[in-house]
Amino acid sequence: MMRSVKRIPSLDGLRAISIFLVVVGHWLTIRNGSPAALSYAILGVRIFFIISGYLITSLLLQERAKTGAISLRKFYVRRAYRILPAATAFMLPMMIIRRHDLTWYHAAAAALYLADFDPTKPLFLGHLWSLSVEEQFYLVWPGVLRKWHKHRIAILLTVVAFAPVYQVICYALHVRHFDHHFFAVADSLAIGCLTAILAPRLPRIKTWLGWAMLAPILFTPVFFGTSRIRTLLLLFLLWPLTYVSIAGILLRVVQKAPRLLNLGPVVWLGQISYSLYLWQQIFVFDANRRPWYFVLFAVGMASLSYYLIEQPMLRLRDRGASAKRSEAPLIRSEEPAA
Repeated sequence: MMRSVKRIPSLDGLRAISIFLVVVGHWLTIRNGSPAALSYAILGVRIFFIISGYLITSLLLQERAKTGAISLRKFYVRRAYRILPAATAFMLPMMIIRRHDLTWYHAAAAALYLADFDPTKPLFLGHLWSLSVEEQFYLVWPGVLRKWHKHRIAILLTVVAFAPVYQVICYALHVRHFDHHFFAVADSLAIGCLTAILAPRLPRIKTWLGWAMLAPILFTPVFFGTSRIRTLLLLFLLWPLTYVSIAGILLRVVQKAPRLLNLGPVVWLGQISYSLYLWQQIFVFDANRRPWYFVLFAVGMASLSYYLIEQPMLRLRDRGASAKRSEAPLIRSEEPAA
């Protein structure tokens, strides 16, 4: 049986690294047109996905071990409280303010969490593709885990194998922006899920192995698919190896976190990372001329969203669960939708 975890501050530290990679990657891409910077921003999103797969699966497995079942209703209620209020607080005013730059199609794709399949979405909604991927993961995985629990590892390994094949197929068919599709990035989520499932059977990650796992994480983003062979190498070897390395570091962090990841400011940045991810897109593009503009407005809006929307809604959720004598969330370190 998996042990219950009330709070994992070090995972907030990992989230802080993830959002740092996303924001700085976007900023450098805009400032210098750097493909390497964009690759590291993508890496930041993949780290979010792996953390999400790990935490959601841990939560579901803990519930199954304790109650003998997985309640989809309770899961979706918890997710709704966690994700929808902050997302709505961002999307609704943006859609009103920028309504002249928005078609019904873009608005519907964002509101229905299908933005990953919208190749022409406006820039101020562009980052919502990853939030859509998260929501689609929430929609599919709990039911799959409940119905086919005995085959969970085989299903996840199939997803890991299929994602790069899907990308190759989309490339051959000249599909636009296919790298944002749920099916193209589901392998990183699946690696996180596998990590949660296999963690009780795995030995402690040695310090030297943790350092070794940094190598593919640091260098894969700057290995570009400039030819067919290099692209296939990236898709079928380097990125999967990178995801496994991220998962290994995640386990190492859970087992024995570096002091840096538990520092107050780092943990705080990780805690507001979901709201910061939502708001950074509309401010980061002015950071080239006015870096203070991003810090003041993006971090300010993220803080308001975290303290005035996220936290009150989570307290309301927990009070409702307590009043109904329902099972409280077993993992308080909630994953972001990145």
